[in-house]
Amino acid sequence: MADRHNRDIDREFAPLPEPLPVPVADAHAHLEIVTNDTPDSDSVRSIIEEAKSVGVDRLVQVGYSAEQSEWCAALAELYPGRVLAAVALHPNEAPVVKDLAADMAIIERLAHMPRVRAIGETGLDYFRTPPELRGVQQESFKWHIELAKKTNKALVIHDRDSHEDVLSVLLEVGAPEKTVFHCFSGDVEMAKTGIERGYILSFAGTMTFKNAPALREAVKLVPHSQLLVETDSPFLAPTPHRGMQNTPAQIPTIVRAMAAERGEDLAELCESLSKNTERVFGSFA
Repeated sequence: MADRHNRDIDREFAPLPEPLPVPVADAHAHLEIVTNDTPDSDSVRSIIEEAKSVGVDRLVQVGYSAEQSEWCAALAELYPGRVLAAVALHPNEAPVVKDLAADMAIIERLAHMPRVRAIGETGLDYFRTPPELRGVQQESFKWHIELAKKTNKALVIHDRDSHEDVLSVLLEVGAPEKTVFHCFSGDVEMAKTGIERGYILSFAGTMTFKNAPALREAVKLVPHSQLLVETDSPFLAPTPHRGMQNTPAQIPTIVRAMAAERGEDLAELCESLSKNTERVFGSFA
Protein backbone atom coordinates (compact mmCIF):
# COMPACT_ATOMS: atom_id res chain seq x y z
CA MET A 1 0.00 0.00 0.00
CA ALA A 2 0.99 3.61 -0.47
CA ASP A 3 2.91 5.52 2.15
CA ARG A 4 0.01 7.12 4.02
CA HIS A 5 1.71 10.48 4.23
CA ASN A 6 3.06 12.71 1.48
CA ARG A 7 6.01 14.67 2.78
CA ASP A 8 6.05 17.10 -0.11
CA ILE A 9 2.49 18.34 0.35
CA ASP A 10 2.58 17.52 4.06
CA ARG A 11 -0.98 16.28 4.36
CA GLU A 12 -2.16 12.93 5.62
CA PHE A 13 -3.84 10.68 3.09
CA ALA A 14 -7.57 10.22 3.44
CA PRO A 15 -8.43 6.76 4.81
CA LEU A 16 -9.59 4.11 2.36
CA PRO A 17 -13.36 3.79 1.84
CA GLU A 18 -15.39 0.62 1.47
CA PRO A 19 -14.87 -0.97 -1.97
CA LEU A 20 -17.42 -0.39 -4.72
CA PRO A 21 -19.60 -3.30 -5.86
CA VAL A 22 -18.66 -2.67 -9.51
CA PRO A 23 -15.32 -1.19 -10.69
CA VAL A 24 -15.29 2.49 -11.71
CA ALA A 25 -12.64 4.69 -13.34
CA ASP A 26 -11.26 7.98 -12.00
CA ALA A 27 -11.73 10.36 -14.94
CA HIS A 28 -9.19 12.95 -13.75
CA ALA A 29 -6.11 12.53 -11.56
CA HIS A 30 -2.62 13.98 -11.12
CA LEU A 31 -0.52 11.16 -9.72
CA GLU A 32 2.77 12.99 -10.18
CA ILE A 33 1.62 15.56 -7.60
CA VAL A 34 0.41 12.83 -5.25
CA THR A 35 3.75 11.00 -5.32
CA ASN A 36 6.34 13.55 -6.52
CA ASP A 37 8.01 10.60 -8.24
CA THR A 38 8.72 9.09 -11.66
CA PRO A 39 6.06 7.20 -13.65
CA ASP A 40 7.82 3.86 -13.11
CA SER A 41 8.25 4.34 -9.35
CA ASP A 42 6.97 2.05 -6.62
CA SER A 43 5.07 4.96 -5.07
CA VAL A 44 3.03 5.50 -8.24
CA ARG A 45 2.37 1.77 -8.58
CA SER A 46 1.24 1.68 -4.97
CA ILE A 47 -1.32 4.45 -5.51
CA ILE A 48 -2.70 2.63 -8.56
CA GLU A 49 -2.92 -0.70 -6.72
CA GLU A 50 -4.48 0.92 -3.67
CA ALA A 51 -7.22 2.40 -5.87
CA LYS A 52 -7.87 -1.00 -7.44
CA SER A 53 -8.31 -2.52 -3.96
CA VAL A 54 -11.44 -0.37 -3.44
CA GLY A 55 -12.87 -0.82 -6.94
CA VAL A 56 -11.17 1.97 -8.88
CA ASP A 57 -9.39 -0.09 -11.51
CA ARG A 58 -8.70 2.57 -14.17
CA LEU A 59 -7.76 6.24 -14.24
CA VAL A 60 -7.12 9.12 -16.62
CA GLN A 61 -3.87 10.91 -15.84
CA VAL A 62 -4.29 14.55 -16.89
CA GLY A 63 -1.72 17.07 -18.12
CA TYR A 64 -1.25 20.75 -17.29
CA SER A 65 2.21 21.60 -18.72
CA ALA A 66 4.45 20.35 -21.51
CA GLU A 67 6.85 18.54 -19.17
CA GLN A 68 4.12 17.07 -16.99
CA SER A 69 2.11 16.01 -20.07
CA GLU A 70 5.11 13.95 -21.12
CA TRP A 71 4.94 12.34 -17.65
CA CYS A 72 1.26 11.55 -18.26
CA ALA A 73 1.93 9.91 -21.62
CA ALA A 74 4.76 7.86 -20.14
CA LEU A 75 2.54 6.62 -17.31
CA ALA A 76 -0.17 5.53 -19.75
CA GLU A 77 2.41 3.56 -21.75
CA LEU A 78 3.54 1.78 -18.58
CA TYR A 79 0.02 0.73 -17.53
CA PRO A 80 -1.98 -0.70 -20.43
CA GLY A 81 -5.44 -1.61 -19.25
CA ARG A 82 -5.19 0.71 -16.27
CA VAL A 83 -4.17 4.24 -17.31
CA LEU A 84 -4.95 6.61 -20.18
CA ALA A 85 -3.54 10.12 -20.59
CA ALA A 86 -4.68 13.63 -21.41
CA VAL A 87 -2.19 16.32 -22.45
CA ALA A 88 -2.41 20.13 -22.48
CA LEU A 89 -1.21 23.44 -21.16
CA HIS A 90 -3.35 24.50 -18.20
CA PRO A 91 -5.05 27.88 -18.67
CA ASN A 92 -2.85 29.33 -15.92
CA GLU A 93 0.25 27.89 -17.59
CA ALA A 94 -0.26 29.15 -21.14
CA PRO A 95 0.10 32.91 -20.43
CA VAL A 96 3.35 32.54 -18.45
CA VAL A 97 5.49 29.89 -20.19
CA LYS A 98 8.80 31.07 -21.68
CA ASP A 99 8.16 29.66 -25.16
CA LEU A 100 4.48 29.02 -25.81
CA ALA A 101 5.02 27.83 -29.38
CA ALA A 102 7.60 25.25 -28.29
CA ASP A 103 5.33 23.93 -25.55
CA MET A 104 2.41 23.73 -27.94
CA ALA A 105 4.57 21.70 -30.31
CA ILE A 106 5.25 19.22 -27.52
CA ILE A 107 1.53 18.94 -26.71
CA GLU A 108 0.69 18.40 -30.38
CA ARG A 109 3.31 15.63 -30.68
CA LEU A 110 2.01 13.89 -27.57
CA ALA A 111 -1.59 14.25 -28.73
CA HIS A 112 -0.96 11.76 -31.53
CA MET A 113 0.21 9.00 -29.21
CA PRO A 114 -2.28 6.09 -29.09
CA ARG A 115 -2.72 6.05 -25.30
CA VAL A 116 -3.26 9.80 -25.13
CA ARG A 117 -7.05 10.01 -25.41
CA ALA A 118 -7.87 13.59 -24.50
CA ILE A 119 -6.67 17.16 -24.81
CA GLY A 120 -6.75 18.69 -21.37
CA GLU A 121 -6.85 20.22 -19.02
CA THR A 122 -7.36 23.37 -21.00
CA GLY A 123 -9.97 26.10 -20.67
CA LEU A 124 -10.19 29.39 -18.81
CA ASP A 125 -9.34 30.39 -15.26
CA TYR A 126 -10.07 33.96 -14.22
CA PHE A 127 -9.36 33.31 -10.55
CA ARG A 128 -5.57 33.49 -10.88
CA THR A 129 -5.03 35.01 -14.33
CA PRO A 130 -5.23 38.84 -14.41
CA PRO A 131 -7.30 40.53 -17.14
CA GLU A 132 -4.26 41.56 -19.21
CA LEU A 133 -3.27 37.89 -19.69
CA ARG A 134 -6.70 36.49 -20.43
CA GLY A 135 -6.41 37.06 -24.17
CA VAL A 136 -3.45 34.67 -24.33
CA GLN A 137 -5.40 32.19 -22.22
CA GLN A 138 -8.39 32.37 -24.56
CA GLU A 139 -6.23 31.84 -27.66
CA SER A 140 -4.59 28.83 -26.00
CA PHE A 141 -8.02 27.40 -25.24
CA LYS A 142 -9.09 27.81 -28.87
CA TRP A 143 -5.89 26.13 -30.06
CA HIS A 144 -6.50 23.16 -27.77
CA ILE A 145 -10.10 22.87 -28.98
CA GLU A 146 -8.89 22.68 -32.57
CA LEU A 147 -6.26 20.10 -31.61
CA ALA A 148 -8.93 17.92 -29.99
CA LYS A 149 -11.03 18.07 -33.14
CA LYS A 150 -8.05 17.43 -35.41
CA THR A 151 -6.99 14.35 -33.44
CA ASN A 152 -10.58 13.21 -32.78
CA LYS A 153 -9.99 13.09 -29.03
CA ALA A 154 -11.99 14.28 -26.05
CA LEU A 155 -11.57 17.81 -24.72
CA VAL A 156 -11.13 18.21 -20.94
CA ILE A 157 -12.05 21.68 -19.72
CA HIS A 158 -10.86 23.52 -16.62
CA ASP A 159 -13.35 26.31 -15.87
CA ARG A 160 -12.89 28.57 -12.88
CA ASP A 161 -14.71 31.87 -12.50
CA SER A 162 -15.15 31.92 -16.29
CA HIS A 163 -18.39 30.03 -17.04
CA GLU A 164 -19.86 32.47 -19.57
CA ASP A 165 -16.64 32.90 -21.55
CA VAL A 166 -15.96 29.14 -21.67
CA LEU A 167 -19.43 28.52 -23.07
CA SER A 168 -19.04 31.40 -25.53
CA VAL A 169 -15.68 30.15 -26.84
CA LEU A 170 -17.09 26.65 -27.33
CA LEU A 171 -19.92 28.10 -29.41
CA GLU A 172 -17.56 30.37 -31.35
CA VAL A 173 -15.01 27.71 -32.26
CA GLY A 174 -17.25 24.66 -32.20
CA ALA A 175 -16.97 22.09 -29.42
CA PRO A 176 -15.47 18.65 -30.10
CA GLU A 177 -17.89 15.72 -30.13
CA LYS A 178 -16.73 14.71 -26.64
CA THR A 179 -16.36 17.77 -24.41
CA VAL A 180 -15.83 17.19 -20.68
CA PHE A 181 -16.29 19.82 -17.98
CA HIS A 182 -13.77 18.58 -15.41
CA CYS A 183 -14.70 19.15 -11.76
CA PHE A 184 -17.96 20.76 -12.79
CA SER A 185 -18.43 23.93 -10.77
CA GLY A 186 -21.47 25.56 -12.31
CA ASP A 187 -25.01 25.95 -11.05
CA VAL A 188 -28.19 24.22 -12.17
CA GLU A 189 -28.70 26.57 -15.12
CA MET A 190 -25.18 25.94 -16.41
CA ALA A 191 -25.72 22.20 -15.98
CA LYS A 192 -28.89 22.45 -18.07
CA THR A 193 -27.00 24.34 -20.78
CA GLY A 194 -24.23 21.74 -20.81
CA ILE A 195 -26.71 18.88 -20.97
CA GLU A 196 -28.61 20.54 -23.82
CA ARG A 197 -25.39 20.99 -25.80
CA GLY A 198 -24.29 17.40 -25.23
CA TYR A 199 -21.34 18.17 -22.96
CA ILE A 200 -20.15 15.69 -20.34
CA LEU A 201 -20.16 16.84 -16.72
CA SER A 202 -17.59 15.31 -14.39
CA PHE A 203 -18.17 15.64 -10.65
CA ALA A 204 -15.47 15.58 -7.97
CA GLY A 205 -15.35 15.63 -4.18
CA THR A 206 -16.60 19.22 -4.23
CA MET A 207 -20.17 17.94 -4.61
CA THR A 208 -19.90 16.53 -1.06
CA PHE A 209 -18.90 19.85 0.50
CA LYS A 210 -21.43 21.54 2.77
CA ASN A 211 -21.12 24.80 0.82
CA ALA A 212 -21.99 23.18 -2.54
CA PRO A 213 -25.77 22.62 -2.62
CA ALA A 214 -25.89 23.79 -6.25
CA LEU A 215 -23.60 20.94 -7.29
CA ARG A 216 -25.85 18.42 -5.54
CA GLU A 217 -28.83 19.81 -7.41
CA ALA A 218 -26.90 19.76 -10.69
CA VAL A 219 -25.75 16.16 -10.37
CA LYS A 220 -29.39 15.03 -10.15
CA LEU A 221 -30.09 16.38 -13.64
CA VAL A 222 -27.31 14.78 -15.67
CA PRO A 223 -28.22 11.81 -17.89
CA HIS A 224 -26.04 8.74 -17.41
CA SER A 225 -24.52 9.20 -20.87
CA GLN A 226 -23.20 12.64 -19.88
CA LEU A 227 -21.93 11.84 -16.37
CA LEU A 228 -18.40 11.16 -15.12
CA VAL A 229 -16.73 10.97 -11.71
CA GLU A 230 -13.23 12.09 -10.76
CA THR A 231 -11.01 12.91 -7.80
CA ASP A 232 -8.77 15.65 -9.26
CA SER A 233 -6.32 14.14 -6.78
CA PRO A 234 -4.38 15.19 -4.82
CA PHE A 235 -6.87 18.03 -4.42
CA LEU A 236 -10.49 18.15 -3.20
CA ALA A 237 -10.71 15.11 -0.93
CA PRO A 238 -14.42 14.46 -0.34
CA THR A 239 -16.27 14.95 2.90
CA PRO A 240 -15.70 13.70 5.61
CA HIS A 241 -12.00 13.93 4.72
CA ARG A 242 -11.92 17.42 3.24
CA GLY A 243 -8.45 18.96 3.51
CA MET A 244 -6.63 15.63 3.51
CA GLN A 245 -4.51 14.23 0.70
CA ASN A 246 -6.72 12.87 -2.06
CA THR A 247 -6.01 9.86 -4.31
CA PRO A 248 -8.03 7.88 -6.88
CA ALA A 249 -8.99 5.51 -4.04
CA GLN A 250 -11.47 8.15 -2.85
CA ILE A 251 -13.77 7.65 -5.86
CA PRO A 252 -16.11 5.31 -3.88
CA THR A 253 -17.02 8.09 -1.44
CA ILE A 254 -17.94 10.42 -4.30
CA VAL A 255 -19.91 7.76 -6.20
CA ARG A 256 -21.89 6.85 -3.09
CA ALA A 257 -22.75 10.53 -2.61
CA MET A 258 -23.82 10.75 -6.25
CA ALA A 259 -26.02 7.66 -5.93
CA ALA A 260 -27.66 9.06 -2.80
CA GLU A 261 -28.40 12.43 -4.41
CA ARG A 262 -29.75 10.80 -7.59
CA GLY A 263 -31.74 8.16 -5.72
CA GLU A 264 -30.08 5.39 -7.73
CA ASP A 265 -28.80 1.91 -7.02
CA LEU A 266 -25.06 2.08 -6.37
CA ALA A 267 -24.11 -0.89 -8.55
CA GLU A 268 -26.18 0.38 -11.47
CA LEU A 269 -24.61 3.82 -11.23
CA CYS A 270 -21.14 2.24 -11.12
CA GLU A 271 -21.91 0.26 -14.28
CA SER A 272 -23.09 3.39 -16.04
CA LEU A 273 -20.07 5.48 -15.00
CA SER A 274 -17.67 2.74 -16.07
CA LYS A 275 -19.24 2.38 -19.52
CA ASN A 276 -19.44 6.13 -20.02
CA THR A 277 -15.76 6.62 -19.18
CA GLU A 278 -14.81 4.17 -21.92
CA ARG A 279 -17.26 5.76 -24.33
CA VAL A 280 -15.58 9.13 -23.78
CA PHE A 281 -11.92 8.06 -23.61
CA GLY A 282 -11.98 4.68 -25.37
CA SER A 283 -10.86 1.29 -24.17
CA PHE A 284 -8.14 1.17 -21.51
CA ALA A 285 -6.80 -2.08 -23.00
